[in-house]
Amino acid sequence: MQDTKIKAGIVGGAGYTAGELLRILLHHEFVELGGIVSSSNAGNPVYQVHDDLVGETDLVFASELDGDEDVVFLCLGHGNSKAWLLKNVLPETTHVIDLSNDFRLADDAEFEGREFVYGLPELNKSRIQQAQSIANPGCFATAIQLALLPLAQAGKLTDDIHVSAITGSTGAGQSLAETVHFSWRSNNVSIYKPFTHQHLGEIGESLAQLQPQSEAEIHFIPYRGNFARGIFASVYTPSELTQDEARALYQQFYADAPFTTVSDKEIHLKQVVNTNKCLLHVQKQGKQLLITSVIDNLVKGASGQAVQNMNLLFGLPETTGLGLKAGLF
Repeated sequence: MQDTKIKAGIVGGAGYTAGELLRILLHHEFVELGGIVSSSNAGNPVYQVHDDLVGETDLVFASELDGDEDVVFLCLGHGNSKAWLLKNVLPETTHVIDLSNDFRLADDAEFEGREFVYGLPELNKSRIQQAQSIANPGCFATAIQLALLPLAQAGKLTDDIHVSAITGSTGAGQSLAETVHFSWRSNNVSIYKPFTHQHLGEIGESLAQLQPQSEAEIHFIPYRGNFARGIFASVYTPSELTQDEARALYQQFYADAPFTTVSDKEIHLKQVVNTNKCLLHVQKQGKQLLITSVIDNLVKGASGQAVQNMNLLFGLPETTGLGLKAGLF
């Protein structure tokens, strides 16, 4: 257990994931916040950008870290974390938790003397506890992997896997684009990157870690939803398991996973929004096993999972600071 405060810094402090990190870390009993770096907002109060934090903090954005942080969260755009680490050499003792996709794949896991462990606690808990640095999983990847890991461990991924998953507008980040404007998203649904989404690589590596000989292909259709937060994924594949056998398999696999729950009832997004939970529902229809998975893309799909990983790195219960409740109404 941590005896002293963990000093945490954030780079890329103005984005959605940084805002969620601040919301969580400000109330984390074992964390002291260090530098909150934003090149475009240095000198401005944090609450002027993250206005849900009005009255919560007087922190001011900085142009650089304090320099004595125990852990640094990189909340930068994809491809920018590598560039930042090249320009800003951190002490070897400083842990890094990267929320981009720069270090998630095995070929990218070693960088400038740092080794990044893939930070999905339900898969790599013991490795995370011993890690120097963490590559935080992608949001779609988290929801889909949690829907499939029990089958992979049991060697049951023997046929093609079909995935349809819809995400809220915050999944596209804070930068403006046509498809994140309210007038475009409202009363609208569309697909993007069908069969080619960047998260497929990390999903494939995780499944191969548990079932290396599987030749099952993943056919993934991502959707843009007309809501702000959350991911709803429907995953199905042929299976010889009965519904009871499949449900027992999932419950056993996640028995010690505090944030992943197998529900007996059908699930929906509002049960997980603003929380670090993943809810799963398993049902059999004919020959198809259907697994439904729901998460908050900014919490379990990003910042909450990053804090869960930080807790594991520093020997804390992984639930510390993450007792967040959804609001159904």
